[in-house]
Order: sequence, then structure tokens, then C-alpha cells
Amino acid sequence: MDQATLHSVFTNARCLFSAQDIARAMDAMANDISTALRDTNPVLLCVMNGGVIFTGQLATRLQFPLQMDYVHATRYREQLSGADLHWRVIPATSLQGRTVLVLDDIFDEGETLSAIKLWCENEGAEKVYTAVLVDKQHNRKTAALKHADFTALYAEDFYLFGYGMDYKGYWRNAPGIYAVEA
Repeated sequence: MDQATLHSVFTNARCLFSAQDIARAMDAMANDISTALRDTNPVLLCVMNGGVIFTGQLATRLQFPLQMDYVHATRYREQLSGADLHWRVIPATSLQGRTVLVLDDIFDEGETLSAIKLWCENEGAEKVYTAVLVDKQHNRKTAALKHADFTALYAEDFYLFGYGMDYKGYWRNAPGIYAVEA
């Protein structure tokens, strides 16, 4: 994709949440997670690639000991719509008997997060919580999991990018959460 097109996408996008909005939402989420998981010896599992910015910024707000690992399972593969789940990397950390917090950038239809949660349970996790930066509000939730346990922000049903969410593989680093203008 050429740079002019990528800059045009950003320039024409609508900022739904600024960096300050996101920071406030993550502070509140961190308080809720701390209350729920403080004494559980949790493993935080970052869903790559989208969850990396969210996980990194949320983890520094959690004031209790924890372990971190990651899983790389994706439906989008830098496309604008999802397909079958593709597993690239599974966590190295044993989940047997552990509390697990799965962190992802967005809850859209719920398929990816639902599959990862089930995988963690099948690996022997005692309890699996889910947390997302953004929950897209629409009636197309297709998975058994209809919402995350912890959600920082709720957004209208637009194609979103920024803070880990990408536009065709780009703009995960955008300094806010943006809606692509049609």
C-alpha cells in the first residue's frame, strides 16, 4: 500500500477516542482488574498483534505480581474482514491451575476471544477472564461469548484503527482510536 493512500486514510478518519480518553478508560479498567485479580497469581495473555499496545499500557497500571505471555491467533490477517481462526503461536507458560487474563484490542464478533478463552480452559486454566480495549456495538456477535469481562471503551460500528487495531496492517501506532471514513 502506498504512503499517500495511508496518509489519506488517517487524515480523513474521525477520531473517536483521544490518547487522553484511552488513558482514563484504562485507569478505570486497571482498578477493576486489580480488585478482581490482585490475589490470584494471574498470567496475562496478550493476543498478538492487536493487543500489544493495550497490554503494554494496561500491564504497567496493574500493581500486583503477574506473569505475561502471548498467543498469536488471528482471523483478519491484515484484511478488513475476518475468516477462519489461524493459530500462529501458543503460550509457552503453563496455564494449568492458573487464573488467566486474555487481553485483546477489539471485541467485534467475539470469535477470536471466544476460541482463545476455550483453548485456555482446555489447557487447564482455573479461571479465564477476558479484557478488551474496545467493544464494537452491533448485533452481529456470533460467538458464544457476547462480551468481555472487562471493557475499557465502547464504540460505534465502524472500521477502527489505532492503539493496536490496524488498517490493512498499518496505523496500529495511531495516537488514538479512529473510524475509517467510507
